[in-house]
Amino acid sequence: MALSAHSVIAESETERDSLYSDFRIEEVEVTARSLTKDIIVPQRLKGAELERLNSLSVADALRYFSGVQLKDYGGVGGIKTINVRSMGSQHTAVYYNGVQLGNAQNGQVDLGRFSLDNMEEIQLFNGQKSDIFQSAREFGAAGNVYLTTRKPYFKPGERAHVHGKMRFGSFGLANPNVGFDVKLTETMSLTFDAEYVYSNGKYPFRYRRVLPNGETAYDTTAVRQNGDVNAVRAELGIHHYYRTTGFWRVHAYNYYSERGVPGAIVNNVWRNGERLWDRNTFVQAQWQDEWFGRWSTRLLTKYANDYTHYKNNDVRLLPADNEYTQQEVYLSLANKVQIFNFWDFSVAYDFQFNDLHRCNLLSDTVPEYFKRYSHWLSAATAFNIKEYLRIQASVLMTAVDNKKPRVTPGLFFSFRPYPVIDLSLNVFYKQSYRYPTFNDLYYTDLGNANLRPELARQHSIEAAYRKATKMYDIAVTASYYYNRVTDKIIAYPKGQQFRWTMLNLGEVKIHGMDAKADMSFNLPLRFVLRGRLNYTYQKAIDVTNPNDTYYCHQIPYIPWHSGSVVVGLNWQSKRGDHYGLNYSFIYVGERYCQQENIIYNYVQPWYTHDMSIYGEWGIKRWWLKANLEINNMLGQDYEVIQNYPMPKQNVRCTLAVKY
Repeated sequence: MALSAHSVIAESETERDSLYSDFRIEEVEVTARSLTKDIIVPQRLKGAELERLNSLSVADALRYFSGVQLKDYGGVGGIKTINVRSMGSQHTAVYYNGVQLGNAQNGQVDLGRFSLDNMEEIQLFNGQKSDIFQSAREFGAAGNVYLTTRKPYFKPGERAHVHGKMRFGSFGLANPNVGFDVKLTETMSLTFDAEYVYSNGKYPFRYRRVLPNGETAYDTTAVRQNGDVNAVRAELGIHHYYRTTGFWRVHAYNYYSERGVPGAIVNNVWRNGERLWDRNTFVQAQWQDEWFGRWSTRLLTKYANDYTHYKNNDVRLLPADNEYTQQEVYLSLANKVQIFNFWDFSVAYDFQFNDLHRCNLLSDTVPEYFKRYSHWLSAATAFNIKEYLRIQASVLMTAVDNKKPRVTPGLFFSFRPYPVIDLSLNVFYKQSYRYPTFNDLYYTDLGNANLRPELARQHSIEAAYRKATKMYDIAVTASYYYNRVTDKIIAYPKGQQFRWTMLNLGEVKIHGMDAKADMSFNLPLRFVLRGRLNYTYQKAIDVTNPNDTYYCHQIPYIPWHSGSVVVGLNWQSKRGDHYGLNYSFIYVGERYCQQENIIYNYVQPWYTHDMSIYGEWGIKRWWLKANLEINNMLGQDYEVIQNYPMPKQNVRCTLAVKY
């Protein structure tokens, strides 16, 4: 068993931290499994480490993972989507407490609407999870992001906790958060968490464009408009554990927002006529138990209802006032049996129904109602040969509507040559399909009902090493991967302005390398120094047609080089108070915003420096925390997406209390 460097904290501190888990769970983590127990090592952020990242939403935290590109359209209200290893947002599945978040309309999940205030852990897996006991659908994605909300922790005799937080800062940010935990019985508890987010979105920026000959086309300093957001989130969870093997839980989520959509700045022209209203509601349940010591069963259910209203009043663009309502019904049944101590087998079946209703369309050529029935059936097996070798194999059959079922395999190896050394070599090959979304198939003037699904082939080899003592804990991982996507769905111009069509034309080859290191050092005088380093190299080229002018060019918005550095210095007093200073640096290298890698499409590298300082104090049964963050300290002008300027230097302050 490898112990975390944080496990040296005294037992009395451990008991108190179980109560104040929101602030301190990372300090008492005991890692019962070595790093190399994962057949593919995931990237994780949890507990206090999430608190130290100067992040407001899940999307902000994911920037610190290697191999990740985040599309960010600017500001608190800007839409944020994730792209892992250049596979595209639709190839990355996002799971909330074990159930996938869906969007049949466009296949993308806006990660900006998921707050970190109620988050206990974020995990990113390339390929799939190491545990074959999972839903069938989880075997189908090229990459998986798992979001786990916090669970209640009670000391003996305690029945309830309450917590509150107030965050305010630049650009009119006001973000109160409240919640409580109630111990209903000895085995059942209830959690509630709610927040409100407001920002006027008015941040200064500099917009500058230089011609290829070196002359300045324009250089403007202005204030971003129409970036305001009003959002309310509320979550309710019930957790029940019985016997020593079984549990069930129910989670309800509701999110509503009204926001401006700041348009792209093109040729020094501002477009700010778009508004967006969203309502996302779902209720999901999970039940799991174990039978005879070798048989495990899991049942997942979910109902989701989403509403989107998009309105465009900009006379320079096509007028729009469209409403969309989506429904989702999901059911999953998974079983795993331990045939022998070294051999497990699992089978799972998932069913999902989606429908989309579109109102106020300005075109009569597209129907207003669509529906989709999806089925997934998986079988997987895992072999553990002592401490030396782990093998997993899976096969997934996917059937959508009346189309021909598709079968995709996966094969994973983890070899540990020296059991006394925490070193492993991990290899996998996997196929996955990305089915066309409703927008791909039916979008006004674009849709093509005969589209084929994209086929992605992933190859990866990874080396992982970990060394843990009472004084330090170091984990290093390096991986090389080769991905290939065929039948890529693209939009192709038909020759008339604003009229495009969707076709299966694209083929993309992706070569990449990820390297990451996590370090923790126990220093004298109760200081702890932590560090996290990430680096990614990617060559993602379009190999569709040798006659194209962009043949073998880097695909849009994929940098060759990117990385991040996070460093934190923490100190704990004898009575348990905590103080910390944290610094983070993010770098994204040069890239291109269009298919042709020419000077007109060149996007400059960008980087940001962020810093925070915090203190935590215990007063009897109360726990107080104050945090000050300075983001983009040097005030750099940069763009994640071309023509969408990001905020310059900004400040956030957080005051929190828990009882």
